Amino acid sequence: MTPKTLSNQRTKAWEQRIADDLRALEDRHLLRRLRTVEDGDGVRIRLDGREVVNCSSNDYLGLSHHPVVVEAVHQAVDRFGWGAGASRLISGSTSLHRELEEAIARFKGTEAAVIYGSGYLANLGVVTALVGHGDAVYSDRLNHASLVDAVVLSRARHRRYRHSDVSHVRELVVSESVSGRRLLATETVFSMDGDVAPLSELVSACMSWDVMVMVDEAHGTGVYGERGAGVVEQLGLSTDVDVQMGTLSKALGGVGAYVAGSRALINYLINASRSLIYTTALPAAAMAASLAALKLVQQEPERRQRLWANTRFLHEALRREGFDIGRTETPIIPVLIGDLERTMQFSRTLLEAGFYLQGIRPPTVPQGQSRLRLTVTSEHSCSDLERLMETLTQLRKQFGIGLREA
Repeated sequence: MTPKTLSNQRTKAWEQRIADDLRALEDRHLLRRLRTVEDGDGVRIRLDGREVVNCSSNDYLGLSHHPVVVEAVHQAVDRFGWGAGASRLISGSTSLHRELEEAIARFKGTEAAVIYGSGYLANLGVVTALVGHGDAVYSDRLNHASLVDAVVLSRARHRRYRHSDVSHVRELVVSESVSGRRLLATETVFSMDGDVAPLSELVSACMSWDVMVMVDEAHGTGVYGERGAGVVEQLGLSTDVDVQMGTLSKALGGVGAYVAGSRALINYLINASRSLIYTTALPAAAMAASLAALKLVQQEPERRQRLWANTRFLHEALRREGFDIGRTETPIIPVLIGDLERTMQFSRTLLEAGFYLQGIRPPTVPQGQSRLRLTVTSEHSCSDLERLMETLTQLRKQFGIGLREA
């Protein structure tokens, strides 16, 4: 038998194992497929050949399609072209990268900031740079997968505390001796439940035991705070939180992420954060878009006001109609169903009715907690939200799902 024949046999056996795994996922209603958005303005998109209202976007302020942002991209492409061509430490760091980092530091009230390629890369790069073997990380049980993966890869001791439970954090911190560094990591706005971490209490507890505090403001940036700088700004904790991470891809409508903190922290990350050092830089045009969006967040507070008005409307309407939306306080609204198959059936039927609400299943959420993840933006009209409520109510009665337990 020739090496080529052996290679073909190995490949077929390997592919068969993958096919078996895919079938098992499909049998459990866990198989995921990519959907193609053909065009649209963010709120109304063409999906699978039909126009629908998008209720699954994190573009909370509608900035991805703002004419000022789009024009900034055009001008930057004319000036710098598209690709950066290299990592930040080689030749990929442009004047627009520096300008955006300086703007973010002012925005977040810190000494310095640095840009990463994505929120996942930022969390991965920061945690693995700051802690390692012999250190400990205290992580909220509902933290985003990027934070969970970062702790695992860091090889630090992983201590997961009950969701938003400050007393459990205290128990974990005092119950063991750690010779190295200690870090607490939490999202400020939790991406699947829409509730907000008890950040003031967590910071106070960590200060008592010399534990570093890292927050993920992915869903807080642009949404919370007087200037839209996030939950940290709203609570007046800018000087008390050691590491502020956030994304440029949600309320700022672009791509990438930032980490803001002391100048020493940022200089250290530039020298020790592997996901920053060994990644091609984001294009200068992406920096231009975020610079424009950052200015709009501060210059157009009416967008945030519309967002919160729409959020309040849906919170009140959904609870009044008996839907279980958990403890959400934010534009992230989980419509809790529980059963996995019925969740996906509900999502498909809503799509047929003209509304795109993605069903969320394990492992993204715990077993038995499948839900529709509804996100509202400043650009949804009153008629959009009223029609959505009418449709949800009709389908709830049709399928007998989505009701809050008595």
